[in-house]
Amino acid sequence: MSALAETEAGRHPQGGMREMIAIALPMIISHGCETALIFTDRLFLSRLGPEQMSAAMGGGLSSYTMLTFFLGIIGYATALTAQYLGAGRKSRCALVLSQAVLIALLAYPLILAGRPLAHWLFRLTDIPAQQLGPQILYFDILLYGTIFALLRTCFSSFFSGTGRTQVVMLGAMTAMVVNIIANYALIFGHFGMPALGIRGSAIGTIIGSLCGMLVVLAAYLRRVNRREYEVMQALRFDWTVMRKLLRFGYPAGLEMLLNMMAFTTMILVFQSHGLATAAAVTVVFNWDLVSFVPLLGLQIGVVSLVGRYMGAGRPDIAERATLSGLKMGWGYSSIILVVFVFFPEELVAVFQPATPDAVFAQAAPLAASMLRLVGIYVLADAAMIVFSGALRGAGDTFWAMCISVGLHWLLVPVLILSLKVFHASPLSAWMAIIGLFLTFSGVFYLRYRSGHWKTLSIVREG
Repeated sequence: MSALAETEAGRHPQGGMREMIAIALPMIISHGCETALIFTDRLFLSRLGPEQMSAAMGGGLSSYTMLTFFLGIIGYATALTAQYLGAGRKSRCALVLSQAVLIALLAYPLILAGRPLAHWLFRLTDIPAQQLGPQILYFDILLYGTIFALLRTCFSSFFSGTGRTQVVMLGAMTAMVVNIIANYALIFGHFGMPALGIRGSAIGTIIGSLCGMLVVLAAYLRRVNRREYEVMQALRFDWTVMRKLLRFGYPAGLEMLLNMMAFTTMILVFQSHGLATAAAVTVVFNWDLVSFVPLLGLQIGVVSLVGRYMGAGRPDIAERATLSGLKMGWGYSSIILVVFVFFPEELVAVFQPATPDAVFAQAAPLAASMLRLVGIYVLADAAMIVFSGALRGAGDTFWAMCISVGLHWLLVPVLILSLKVFHASPLSAWMAIIGLFLTFSGVFYLRYRSGHWKTLSIVREG
């Protein structure tokens, strides 16, 4: 048993709730900050009209989609770092970070080169003209700031992999606070700044992302961290570590890219149905992000602990950590379920424009009905997030990618057929989507239950 494991065993059961809370709670708060950041942007823009709010949703999702493949690869540094730490090979942890930074720097020009493709997709989906112009503007500005998101993910993955998730939380809180202040000033023209509307929202988001990145970078370069992980010696290319990061990270990256493409396509298909449907879907997905994104923080906690104990050769403790994560996920999602089912009208009213708007008045009842249905699958969402996190932490990334991508892309033709071919109502199409979402958690559970993940080894050699 490693010294780390002995220390944890002396304090409380390894893989138990206390350990999961210590690792996962800061990550949940971090992702909650990301949610608040996005939510506030949409809320501010809703005061200018539903078209601006919908444009930010479409443009923001499209910008994020452009970097998801690389975020997935870089993000796997969490699991790889955790496994090296669990195996007692600290010097390799900083090498993982160095390889992730190299990937980020090479990815940035490739992301910018994909800009015309996104413009083509916007026009292909026949987005209303009132929304199209602001959406392209918002997307273009955000795309130039993606380098900060890539680098922040690199350093955050190092800290989440080594279990110091408080640093990640501090970076996320900094990005949130700076973003909210900058957006408030630049959208509406406060504090002596010009009123730039949706352009100001995009600029404020980039400023917040930069500040969040600088916080985690400063923590990484602290003297105590440099000594403990031999940071300066790790500032080099290492093919052994790079190969592991690419081999086990590319399925996660490909999964993120294809899933976000499917998700963004669904959003654009819904938005092409009309301005009222676009506004309703934007409101619903803003609240859906509130329920879903913090669960991604929990997933990182599961990945970190499962990876650490798999690296230490203790799949039994990794299984206990997974069950602890499931309890946390279901506790959180139960609260979300109650709020969505019993207070949907109040949640929708938060996004009401400053002046009466006919489009929003038409969208509000649809949004409330759709939001109430979201409550049906929040518990299943939590289970899917936890079990998929356990599989990824152990290295079962290729299987997770295949199933997740297949299920997400099944949603796209279902939605297109419902809205475009059978001319079903948006609410009926939404019910079909939710029905398919419920199958996701069951499939991941069956793979987890098979136990194949317990036999995998990533860092025993090299």
